Parts: sequence; structure tokens; C-alpha cells
Amino acid sequence: MADVWAWLLFFFILIALLVMIVFQLMCLSDLEFDYINPYDSASRINGVVLPEFITQGVLCLLYLITGHWVMALLCVPYMYYNYRLYTRRQHLVDVTEIFNLLNWEKKQRLFKLGYIILLLFISLFWLIYSALEDDEESL
Repeated sequence: MADVWAWLLFFFILIALLVMIVFQLMCLSDLEFDYINPYDSASRINGVVLPEFITQGVLCLLYLITGHWVMALLCVPYMYYNYRLYTRRQHLVDVTEIFNLLNWEKKQRLFKLGYIILLLFISLFWLIYSALEDDEESL
């Protein structure tokens, strides 16, 4: 039963990551269609970047603690990419360069979105599998 609770926790953490990335994509789209000014867009995106990185690190750590090694290995490339962005100080959106890098920023977030959706489907599969396995054991 503990495994089901762990997968449920992973599922909700992945949903939180998904919401953060979609929020960033919405801010970039609003900026592209001129619904919001560059300063507001950059400040909103920059306010979500570090919580996204921390949440991803916590998720990878939880995978390691619970012994889900394959899922932890699947999280490593994304976590390394975030670490590399942070150490090179490229993780924040620059207000003065946001229009020049708008397509790159959107592609970057779309790649992250696809990666998180893949992890979400794998987690959902293992959540359902663990719940059915626990149900069979209780019979």
C-alpha cells in the first residue's frame, strides 16, 4: 500500500511541475501576442523557475529514497539540464533580450513539457499497476 501512496505523491508532484511549465508557456505566449509587457512576463517566469528546479530535484530525490531506480535515472537528464542552466546563469529570462530569445524560450519549455508528460504517463501506469497489485494481494 505504501507503494501506491508513493506513486500518488509522484503523480501530484509531476502535475505541479506540469502546471509550472504551462504557466511559463502561457506567459511567453501572452508576450508574443502583446497581451503583457516584457517586464511583467519576465518577472512572472523568473518567479517560477527556481521552484520548478527545486521541485524537480525533490522528485528525483524521492525516486531515489523509495528505490525506484529507473524513474530516478529518467529524471537525471532533466535535472542535469536544469543544473547546467543554473550554473551558467542562463535560467532566468532577461527583460531586454526576451523578444530576441522568445522562440528559443518557447521551444525549451515545450521540450520540458513533453518530458514531464512522458514521466507523468509512466507514473500513472505504475500507480495503476501498484493499486491493482495491492488489490490482488488483499483478496
